[in-house]
Parts: sequence; C-alpha cells; structure tokens
Amino acid sequence: MTLALLAAAASVTAGAPTRLNPVALFLHADIVVQIVMSALVLASVWVWMIIVSFSLRMAGARRRSDRYEQGFWDARDIDAYHKDNGKGDVPAARVVSAALGEWRRSTAGKNVDREGTRQRLQVAMDSAVAAETDRLSGRLNFLATVGSVAPFVGLFGTVWGIMDSFFNIGAQANSSLAVVAPGISEALFATAIGLVAAIPSVIAYNRFSNTVNRFEARLFRFADRFHATLSRELEQ
Repeated sequence: MTLALLAAAASVTAGAPTRLNPVALFLHADIVVQIVMSALVLASVWVWMIIVSFSLRMAGARRRSDRYEQGFWDARDIDAYHKDNGKGDVPAARVVSAALGEWRRSTAGKNVDREGTRQRLQVAMDSAVAAETDRLSGRLNFLATVGSVAPFVGLFGTVWGIMDSFFNIGAQANSSLAVVAPGISEALFATAIGLVAAIPSVIAYNRFSNTVNRFEARLFRFADRFHATLSRELEQ
C-alpha cells in the first residue's frame, strides 16, 4: 500500500513544474484555471493596447488643438481661418463649428434676440465640449472595469485550483507537500495574473481621467473666450 501511494505521488510530481515557469504552470493547471488565466492575459493585452492608443490619441489632439488655437485668436476673419485650418480631428475646431453654426441660425433674421442668442451659443459650445470629452474617454471605462474585476477573477481561479488540489489529496489519500504544492502554485498563479492586469489598469485609468479632465477644462476656457468674442459682436 505504501509503495502504491509513493508511486501515485511520483506520477503527480513527475509532470509538474520544478521551478517557477509561467508556461509550465499554465499547462499543468486545471482547465477552469486555464480559462481564467487566458481571459486575464487577453484583458491585460487589451489594456496595454488602450494605454498606447490613448496616449498617442491625446498627444495628437493636444498638438492639433495647440496649432489651431495659436492662430485662431490672431485671425482677422474667423470664418476663413476655420475653413482653412479646422479640418480633420481638431477638438477645438469642432467647438468653433458648433458655435458658428448656431451663430448663423440665430442671426439670420432681421430681429436678433441677443440674450437668447448668447444662451444658445453657450449651450451649443458646452454640448460640443461634452461630446469631445465623451469621445476621448470612451474606452477608459474598460480600464476601470479591468482594474476592479481582474483581481477577483484571478481569485476565483485560485480558489478553484485550491479546491482541485484538495480533491486530489482526498482521491490519493496523501497530504504530502509534493502532492499539494504544484496545484496550489498553479492556482496562485491565476491571482498573480489578475494583479498584473489590474495594477496597470488602475494606474492608467487614474492618470488618463485626469488628462481628459484637464483637456476638458481647456476646451471650456477656449469656448468661454470665444463666447465672449461673439457676445461683443452682438453688441455691435
């Protein structure tokens, strides 16, 4: 009987990893734990894709807005400047487009309601700024979701793997460390992957949210200044 138990323990440990090898830990894990690990790895890859793409997108948006605003306030003919420089993905230019569109509609008649025009211009530009903010922050919710959910998904894989290890202990009637350790190591690896996915997500979400908020404040300042310019035009 003792020889049979030793042979069973040897068969379990023979295929198990003898050192910390992520590939071996994945291959020897239970199918449920493998599914959890695969999902977390895919989520981590997608998180880094969002981080890189968002960084490039925000850098481009700031650069184009800087270039547009630099000449906007010095332009003598705002309509002509906007037509020449407001094409493409320029957030500030879309705010100007919303304001000019509302300006033309509100001043088309003979009798112009000045106060009503000011209010409509403010609403139009605020809506444009909100739309730009929503467009820029569209994929940040995924970062927040991964940052909050990934540790628990990894913990689920760990719990499942530990339960499977205890099941093997009961099936083999052997509680030696050689029988238990490989399964527990594979289970804990799921939690480690969950943290690898969650930590960059939380850091990136907090940083990018602050970046979007600062850019939104910048657009609001630009819109307020342009609103004041149009208000002076109404007085004339």
